[in-house]
Amino acid sequence: MTVTHGDLTVEWYGNATVRLESDGTVVYLDPGRYGVLTGEWEADSEDAAAAHPAGPARRPEDADFVCLSHAHHYDPDGIERVAADETTIAAFEGMDIRGSSRDLPRLAELPYEVVTLGTEDEAMLADFPVWTVPAYNESDGPRTRRDGTPYHPKGRGCGFLLSLDGTRVFWPGDTDVLDGHERLDVDVFLPPIGGALTMNRGEAAELAAALEPDLVVPIHYNTFEAIEADSQAFVTDVASKGIPVAVDED
Repeated sequence: MTVTHGDLTVEWYGNATVRLESDGTVVYLDPGRYGVLTGEWEADSEDAAAAHPAGPARRPEDADFVCLSHAHHYDPDGIERVAADETTIAAFEGMDIRGSSRDLPRLAELPYEVVTLGTEDEAMLADFPVWTVPAYNESDGPRTRRDGTPYHPKGRGCGFLLSLDGTRVFWPGDTDVLDGHERLDVDVFLPPIGGALTMNRGEAAELAAALEPDLVVPIHYNTFEAIEADSQAFVTDVASKGIPVAVDED
């Protein structure tokens, strides 16, 4: 399924993998992980199977730009599947690659141009602007490990706000709702709604109400059991606030 907003198309491939296209420019957000591009993803439940994209292996190799929010979403194979020869990678500079349990290459080892960004940076990628915003779980919030450490500590990741031909698309990253989110100027909002590791569907709906975007497309849910969410309940909640919402589900 492809969701459209004016000249912008939005495709959710599962987990946090999103393809954006506007006027011939193709951007991927956090491509890969959990088999969403290899055709190997399998649902943990019937509910997840009905409300999460699934399909054959994909190797589009059409990306102009790839945005990487943090180390957990860094998938070199996923990048290779979407990247073209001239792809540029925009990656959060504080990604904890050494701390990962996976054997990951350093960003400098990737065969692409790599631009690193901090948590509150602004950059131009070709002719469109990109802003980063902080993305983390609050240390005193519900998304912490048994020892009290947040699943996503402050300084380990970012969200992205992209302006594609004047349409501002906001992917918050793996994060709670944070102070400042509600003041952003957003046309298309891509909230995570899984809840266990990020904002839940209720919190995401409240943020959508504050942002008043033209369109909301929820992502990052139902990939595995811990982040299963009721997407139809989210749709009902957001729509009741007078905000257009679409679920990109196969």
